[in-house]
Amino acid sequence: MRSPGQLKLIHLATLSACALMAGAAMADAQNPVAPEPEAADQAAAKADEGSNILTPVVVTGSRIAQRGFTQPTPTTRLNASDLEKQAHPNIFQSIVELPALQGSTGRATFTNSTSSGLQGLSSLSMRGLAPIRTLTLLDGQRVVPANVTGVTDISQFPQILIQQVDVVTGGAGASYGSDAVGGVVNFITDKRFKGFKANIEGGQTNYGDDETGALQMAWGRSFMDDRAHITVSAEVVREKGVPSPRFGGIGANGRTWFNNPAWQQRPTSQTTDGKPQLFDIRNAQQFQYSKYGLITQGPLQGTAFGKDGVPYQFQYGSNGVPNGTGGVTGCITPFCVGGDLSGTIGGGTTMGMDLKRQVLYSRASYELDDDTEVYFTVNLAKTDARNTPNPGSPKLDNLTIQCENPYVPASIKQACVDKGITSFKFGTAYGNQPKDIEVNPVREQKRFVIGANGKFSGLGTTWSYDSYLEHGENHIDLKVSNIMLNPRFNQAIDAIKLPDGSIVCRNPVARSSGCLPLNILGDVVQDAGALAYVFPAVGPRQLSTQRQTVASFNVNGQPFSNWAGPVAVALGAEARKEGYWVTGDPYGNGVYPATPNTAEYPADPLLNTSVGNNWFAGNYHAAVGAYNVEEGFVEMNAPLFKSDRMGDANLNVAVRRTQYSTAGGITSWKAGSTWKTGVDGLRLRYVMSRDVRAPNLSELFAAPVVINQAVNYLGNTYNVQQRTIGNVNLRPELADNKSIGLVLANPKWAPGLSLSFDYYDIKLKDVISTFGAQQQVDLCAAGNQEFCAAMDLVSPVKYVQLQAFNLAKMRNKGYDLEGLYRFSLAGIGMPGKVTLRGLGTRTKSFLVTSGIIGTIPAERAGVNLGDTPKWKAQFSQTWEGEVVSLSFAQRYISKGVYSNEFIECQTNCPVSTAQHQTIDNNQMKGATYFDLSGSYKINKNITAYFKIDNVTDVTPPNAPGTNTGYGVNPSLFDVLGRVYRIGARLNY
Repeated sequence: MRSPGQLKLIHLATLSACALMAGAAMADAQNPVAPEPEAADQAAAKADEGSNILTPVVVTGSRIAQRGFTQPTPTTRLNASDLEKQAHPNIFQSIVELPALQGSTGRATFTNSTSSGLQGLSSLSMRGLAPIRTLTLLDGQRVVPANVTGVTDISQFPQILIQQVDVVTGGAGASYGSDAVGGVVNFITDKRFKGFKANIEGGQTNYGDDETGALQMAWGRSFMDDRAHITVSAEVVREKGVPSPRFGGIGANGRTWFNNPAWQQRPTSQTTDGKPQLFDIRNAQQFQYSKYGLITQGPLQGTAFGKDGVPYQFQYGSNGVPNGTGGVTGCITPFCVGGDLSGTIGGGTTMGMDLKRQVLYSRASYELDDDTEVYFTVNLAKTDARNTPNPGSPKLDNLTIQCENPYVPASIKQACVDKGITSFKFGTAYGNQPKDIEVNPVREQKRFVIGANGKFSGLGTTWSYDSYLEHGENHIDLKVSNIMLNPRFNQAIDAIKLPDGSIVCRNPVARSSGCLPLNILGDVVQDAGALAYVFPAVGPRQLSTQRQTVASFNVNGQPFSNWAGPVAVALGAEARKEGYWVTGDPYGNGVYPATPNTAEYPADPLLNTSVGNNWFAGNYHAAVGAYNVEEGFVEMNAPLFKSDRMGDANLNVAVRRTQYSTAGGITSWKAGSTWKTGVDGLRLRYVMSRDVRAPNLSELFAAPVVINQAVNYLGNTYNVQQRTIGNVNLRPELADNKSIGLVLANPKWAPGLSLSFDYYDIKLKDVISTFGAQQQVDLCAAGNQEFCAAMDLVSPVKYVQLQAFNLAKMRNKGYDLEGLYRFSLAGIGMPGKVTLRGLGTRTKSFLVTSGIIGTIPAERAGVNLGDTPKWKAQFSQTWEGEVVSLSFAQRYISKGVYSNEFIECQTNCPVSTAQHQTIDNNQMKGATYFDLSGSYKINKNITAYFKIDNVTDVTPPNAPGTNTGYGVNPSLFDVLGRVYRIGARLNY
């Protein structure tokens, strides 16, 4: 028994270590000492306590379920208590805050997008390798994708029943199959839940928006002497998002940090003057349009239109003066600084989507005997998201208005005569568009699983097995409203006056098909009939279905022993079929229905009926594709030695052979070892693996899109069809993954303390990537026959096929640190228990080689415009009493740069090049967020709680190069601000 003084010393020493670790991370130290225990230790410890073979030990990084097995693959675990402390209405947000999770998508990403199909999709990404390279499982089983890229939607999971989440931060492809290049995230449900529990929660931001309401319930009961069990859960969650503030240089609902950041970029040829090529500016003014219209070229350049169409002189920023040819003296195309910012559209992008999720889940099981359980699960889920990509419908200097147009003010008509012109170039944000574009993806999942698990005897030992048959479908209905048809808009704004004084569309074909003239010169009343013609009641629409069918069988056993103990073996087989079909509306797709004069999409002679692309945005195209996968694996864990002096060590190896109907056969493997040394609590681990990612459905069978393009080949210019299609000849991506680490777990001299350090190195080759038409032509000219085969510059119909190719490379290396210390305060005469936890990821290098001629490898580590900062860390300090608990947490993103290839300078700059552009400021801030939460047990069944995220309301740093609309990076930083949540948990 230690004295109170000894306990105090231990506590103070550990607190000092955690403080040093946090300080080291925040100072960008090169060798910090950080945090967290390995989940496998905890799983093994619980397993040793004894549990029924029908509920096997979960070791996500491996298929081995041997008692006491410690896997070599680093794994972080969040249990139900950890998730409750986070108090997020969607536990997806709790997972993405982990340092190793980088590049995930959620409510705040892709909000400026109309056509991506990723809006409102909650998918996980490890180490900035993209969600397509992180395998996400539910109870160790695959889940039907919610997108053509093959990624799952965490919002469709039964979250109130999640018992733990295992995050494997290393390759696990040999154990679980394709896509586990970056790692595996396994959501594990409580399969034997009994009783009733519920969670009720509400919240909003400090700005009075993103109101949130959540109601989650679960019920479970056993029957027939505990042999039959049923569990049912239901949840409805609404996060209302942040509405668009529309035009002007303002943030939503008083978020004063929005300042419209951008880069001004000079031509490379001008950088011989010693000044930088790029200038990092704020309050950027796009001078190719104004809110209600601006003449952008010619002798009348700089004339804007305001209330009732009255012309006035536009106020350019930077004291700019129009030069008559489209440029502005004192500005750098297309931006000035300051001036009239009323037409700014960046702040009008949805900052956080309106997302509603509804999930119904049930699991029923029955033990046929002591050795066999059969079960059936049903998961029905629906997510409904909404976002506004931008206010209005900006037209950047690409419209032509005839001077004779009857809507042109008399003073401008006279000016046309005086200047000898008959038309002028025009740009507008179209600020009087009545309603902003709304994108509304609705995803409905139906997933059914029937399975069995148990044990049997054979070869002189007892084997455990699990098997399942899964079929899932995700139906995605993506609708866009309040959006214009470009050909109709162009005809409607080209108006003339007939001899009888009536104003009509100039084109007689347009008039005969319903065209009514539209006045866009100034803040004027819009004709309802003209709006109905330009903005049809039914907008772009994409219907798609993802289908997945999986049959899997796995067994575990210890068939023999060697000199050091029993050898465990796991083997299994799996067959899977993935398929999808997508249809686009005829105006976007370009193929009209069999009966074109339908009420929704009537035939129109103005529209392109062959290639489509008639909408302002959201031109969806049809596609279909499927592939089959058959695979088998074997994994073995063999003890190497076991002694009191040397400790014990094991060898863990696995190999998987996979046959794809499209990409052919591929082998993945892993080999690793753990050594529990003779030093108290110290263990070393090492694992190397070959992991694969097969091309997904969208890469193989992409919907075809055709547009016209000009390319230069060997000095000659060719006008070609740019045909975007899939590539069925793609090969799997191959990753060599290595990890080495050490773990200090629960030493006798500091019970409750765990620390770990793991170095990782991921080399990915044959990375599937896409290129532009000119890039493909250049690669062909350089001798790459794969690209030459995708183009034809000889035939009468010349084309370049834009396909994905296996040409790029990636290498990501760094280290993870985790730490945990739990202790009771009873030894120092205080109530309760304290838990200190810290996690950190240091990305040393993330090198991406595109394969494009004329480019150099790009270093992404520390680029805060992307997904991989140098440091991402998370710390928490929790005190738990019998009735009250309090938790204080910190989330840290280190400062970084815009690009590691930029050269920062203000004077005496070198000549800028395509590989190394010069810039006046290449620094991008980081952020530290503070969160506070607590709970109070009203009685044994009811617990009230609160949570405040981002207590100090930290402003997101400017991100001028991200194209997110509102000029910040939502994949890395908090954009919503301070958030308050309160709720109650019921447990009976």
